[in-house]
Amino acid sequence: MDQTDRRILALLQQDASRSVADIAAEVGLSQTPCWRRIQKLHATGVIDRTVAILNPESIGLGLTVFIEVEAADHSPEWLQSFTAKVSAMPEVLEIHRMAGDIDYLLRVAVRDMAHFDDFYRTLIDTVALKNVTSRFAMERVKATTAYPLER
Repeated sequence: MDQTDRRILALLQQDASRSVADIAAEVGLSQTPCWRRIQKLHATGVIDRTVAILNPESIGLGLTVFIEVEAADHSPEWLQSFTAKVSAMPEVLEIHRMAGDIDYLLRVAVRDMAHFDDFYRTLIDTVALKNVTSRFAMERVKATTAYPLER
């Protein structure tokens, strides 16, 4: 991946709906080579997917909760069950396996506290957990999906 690829990626991270012609002009390529580079970035997995990023408040999911999970078990069977069941919950946006005093960190989006309570009850009934701690985001100070690209 060269500097031109990085410039293309930076532009796509800002707005993936830009036309190939627009991106090509900005990075100094003609359309066909630019399109080929974008296709190669997709094919090699550098670009994982192209999505629309929604404003959670505008769709009624304005409460973000970070849930720290301590596993009741560390067997491969428990992990497979936990991953499958928690991944199937639509409120769960991210699952991270952590180092340190917690095993997993979930990022969850819900409407309000009542919705969270329903979600929480489902979570603890679905899979055996040792400890669950929830932290509620009061304000989103920074939110980005753009990774910093080396220069």
